[in-house]
Amino acid sequence: MPLIDRRKFIKLVGTGAAASTIPVLLPLGTASAEESKASPKDFYDLPMKGNVRILHITDVHGQLNPVFFREPNVNLGVGDAYGRPPHVVGKKLLKWMELNTNSPEAYAYTYLNFDNVAKIYGKTGGFAHIKTLLNRLRDQAGGQKNTLTIDGGDLWQGSGTALWTRGIDMVEASNIMGLDVMVGHWEFTYREEEVLSNVALFKGDFIGQNVRVKEDALFGDKYPAMVERFDGNGLYDEDSAHAFRPYVIKKINGARICIIGQAFPRTGNANPQEFFPDWSFGLREDDMISLVKDIQANEKPDAIILLSHNGMDVDIKMAENVPGLNAVFGGHTHDGMPKPLKVKNVAGGTCLVTNAGSNGKYVGVMDFDIADGKIKSMDYKMLPVITDWLPADKEMAAYIKQMRQTKYDENIIESRAKKFFFNKDRVGKTYEEILSEKLAIADRTLYRRGNFMGTWDQVLCNALIKEYKADVAMSPGVRWGTTTLGGDWITMEDVMTQCAITYGETYVAEMTGRDLLQILEGVADNLFDPDPYLQSGGDMVRVGGMDYTIDPKKPIYERITEARLDNGHLIEPDEIYKIAGWASVSRTPEGRLMWDIVRDYIIETKGKDNILKLQKINHPKLIGVIKNPGIADYPGELG
Repeated sequence: MPLIDRRKFIKLVGTGAAASTIPVLLPLGTASAEESKASPKDFYDLPMKGNVRILHITDVHGQLNPVFFREPNVNLGVGDAYGRPPHVVGKKLLKWMELNTNSPEAYAYTYLNFDNVAKIYGKTGGFAHIKTLLNRLRDQAGGQKNTLTIDGGDLWQGSGTALWTRGIDMVEASNIMGLDVMVGHWEFTYREEEVLSNVALFKGDFIGQNVRVKEDALFGDKYPAMVERFDGNGLYDEDSAHAFRPYVIKKINGARICIIGQAFPRTGNANPQEFFPDWSFGLREDDMISLVKDIQANEKPDAIILLSHNGMDVDIKMAENVPGLNAVFGGHTHDGMPKPLKVKNVAGGTCLVTNAGSNGKYVGVMDFDIADGKIKSMDYKMLPVITDWLPADKEMAAYIKQMRQTKYDENIIESRAKKFFFNKDRVGKTYEEILSEKLAIADRTLYRRGNFMGTWDQVLCNALIKEYKADVAMSPGVRWGTTTLGGDWITMEDVMTQCAITYGETYVAEMTGRDLLQILEGVADNLFDPDPYLQSGGDMVRVGGMDYTIDPKKPIYERITEARLDNGHLIEPDEIYKIAGWASVSRTPEGRLMWDIVRDYIIETKGKDNILKLQKINHPKLIGVIKNPGIADYPGELG
């Protein structure tokens, strides 16, 4: 979408939002569900304990409307993370967090009995409902002036509308919500000029101490000129090469609060660098230590917090190694943690480490009691956003409705390989019309989150195998993607929540069995290396058409054994196999876009009863994890 049209889009949907007063409520239609619409007394009443309130959301992934999202039954911890949240699931997590098994919190924070309780409590999240909750929490704190609302990144990606508007829909929704500060990860997978344009449109602060401008770009002609077009956004300090402000100081109710930003440090490895050729990323712990010391000496804040997209295990290690941090508000790993972890740092101080889940499912609330330049107390609670318990904010609901009436046109950029793909069938239809298309009825609950295989992942892999007549399909182990209940219609919106990225092209390639297994070993090491600084924060690559055995405790190149095709054929090192996949980081494939392949597969494979039946789920066999508190009710084989 050309940049001038981006601003016209904002004007169009903004005007519509202001004019309409139609609330969005999604009744569940059963007696038990009707009863659940009334929240328990005082569930969202949270009087402020202190004088500064921080409100935190993260990893929304473009989900403006309410969704279902099933929490993992497998989240294994290794090394120091063994048995420590977030690597505790199900009943063990509830016991750790001192929550009742039969409670709305059990529904929100675990997978337990999900198929049944989801029908009782209904969907979670939705920006119109989140805004209602934020406003209530702000009022309880004495007004918005006493609060700060922050977002931990992965806000602009993960839906069809986010892809088609290049994240503008989320920027405008964030402005309506009153978001003050954010950091990024998937935000950087739009083109640099689109990122800079969105940062300019965002009314809050986009920060990141670990995002730098590469030297060639800094002293070239193209990048400084592009930055100047967007009011200077994207080059904060030429001397330090910071692309964005490393931190901001906010005065809240008389207290000076410093917020340091930390973007996903492995963006340059995990996502195609062609989208951000002028920026570099990294953990940059030494820079963080120096920055905190400098802030303490020169800014003299009352509190220093880290707004992070590291992932929770990395946040814990960074909190240990960086003295001076009072709290970490984390993201990336989608861990819904109702209580913070108290972490001792190397200087003997204490830091609270939190993570606020994903998909708008939770709001984290931390109250600081600050007096005479010192923190007297810090109190944290995370609130599940149960959609039917919160009326929709009228302004936000109207904006979302109006935005979804935007028509798909020839200027839409769906793919970096647009010269190969452009779906003319979508032209002239509204986003709502495209996304509400019913494809098939799910024969079971389709979910994604978990260290290994999810049922939604199987659908994606099956679609790739069918498209390319492949032996094996590989799909990224990303943690975004919402849940579809068994018996519900699978819509095009559901498909887009699994696939909507700027590099959704597919491919097929010939590969030796040796190379295939080495890829699996490499991804497993990203997940299970004992040092969290060497982990990527995602889950294991999903594979269809084959089964394998994995021992997470083993070192790299020793974890994967007994790899066989679905027909029982042992995968031989020197034999050639046909492998299909998508979301290539290193090159632009020329295969059709993933969401079109998945849509066609669902329609063509469903039965006459409209039900999509999955014949097999390629759950790997797990070795040595039976006693690990990060696994429960595993549907595959354990050894």
